[in-house]
Amino acid sequence: MLLFLIIVAVAVLIIAGMYNALVRKKNMVANVFATVDAILKKRYNLIPNLVAAVEEYMKHERHLLTEVTRLRAKALSGDASDEDKIDIDRHISKAIKGILVAVENYPQLKANENFMHLQMTLNELEEQIAAARRAYNAAVTDYNNAVEMFPTNIVASLFNYRRKRLFEISPQERKVADVHALFQR
Repeated sequence: MLLFLIIVAVAVLIIAGMYNALVRKKNMVANVFATVDAILKKRYNLIPNLVAAVEEYMKHERHLLTEVTRLRAKALSGDASDEDKIDIDRHISKAIKGILVAVENYPQLKANENFMHLQMTLNELEEQIAAARRAYNAAVTDYNNAVEMFPTNIVASLFNYRRKRLFEISPQERKVADVHALFQR
């Protein structure tokens, strides 16, 4: 009887340890995502200034500016899930790259001090976002490994822990940018 109680106590301790490790990893993912979210909010706050600075110069690029503004509004609406935020971020990154490439057609804009400051700030934010994405992906990978690997996968399934999605770039973004095509618009 005593041996049975010891075995049960050890099993409970092992399960509790695995559960606590899963909770710790899940909370780390949430913490790092909150950091990504805060940096993305900085980017969203910068977008109206960037759009205002380039709008006058880039009348025929209005669709890019409209798309960035629409995505920003969607991101700030409060309705977006973490999954939606990852998708919105990918689309905003692509649109901002398009704007910065299109700016090359406007020497007066490139020389504008306000725009240069905005561009420098945006570049810094993009570097921070890239670093935060790497930290998030590392935390998610650690969490996903725990959710999928034996024996923690058993505890994870008991408590309904599921894989989380990584920040990934789309296959389109992996392609080398065709700068010539951007200038032909």
